[in-house]
Amino acid sequence: MSEDCTHDCSSCSSNCDERTEPQDKSANYGGVKKVIAVMSGKGGVGKSLVTSMLACNAAKKGLQTAIIDADITGPSIPKSFGIKGEICCDKEGKVMYPCKTNTGIKVISMNLLMDNETDPVIWRGPIIAGAVKQFWEDVSWGDIDCMFIDCPPGTGDVPLTVLQSLPVAGIVIVTSPQELVSMIVAKAVKMAKMMDIPVLGIVENMSYFECPDCKKKHQLFGDSNIEEIAAQYGIETIVKLPVDAQISLSVDKGDVEKLYLPQLDSMSDKIIG
Repeated sequence: MSEDCTHDCSSCSSNCDERTEPQDKSANYGGVKKVIAVMSGKGGVGKSLVTSMLACNAAKKGLQTAIIDADITGPSIPKSFGIKGEICCDKEGKVMYPCKTNTGIKVISMNLLMDNETDPVIWRGPIIAGAVKQFWEDVSWGDIDCMFIDCPPGTGDVPLTVLQSLPVAGIVIVTSPQELVSMIVAKAVKMAKMMDIPVLGIVENMSYFECPDCKKKHQLFGDSNIEEIAAQYGIETIVKLPVDAQISLSVDKGDVEKLYLPQLDSMSDKIIG
């Protein structure tokens, strides 16, 4: 028992031997006002970039912002923000405290719990899903206006856990222009509808390359059909991001907070609004 114990177990997050009532973990996340899940049907489409930029936009507007890196086996959020170090816990080791970026965005990620960021996480699906629940329940988030969940690709254990266990207010789907992606996007959209969670918009990353000389836009991966997909499922907000080496360079250097992608303004306004 802590020296500061109030003997009110219902409002305490400690798990000491003197506990007389079940631990109430809601105190850790009760201050989170809005949760947005960022999903993709397949990997390598820039989902973590979109998550990071939406969080940065929210923070720039003065909102208390947070990110859960739910991609347990392929976490990349800490590197994007240049965060290193270990997560701190309370005296009993039961409650974790998130790290903060340079602009104050709170972040929790498996890479912040590893001795070496290149060590692999070799876990089966149920354990991975359980870790995501712990990131929500066992982290002292404080007051958060907008939290973004960077989900792993697909419609498996972790996205399902996020949509079923967290109070997700909306979903942003990230994709790329290839023809095959239309089928994969449809799967993600249908999953959202099955969970009765609105799709706030679709972000098509690597949509085009703009020539720096003539300013003409070239579709390197073929013609986009994102408008047809959005219309089919009644999704109004569409964002197209360019192929830009500066974006990749900034992310690799951990300087994502220095980026500004005006194309995402409409999506950010819809989320914040």
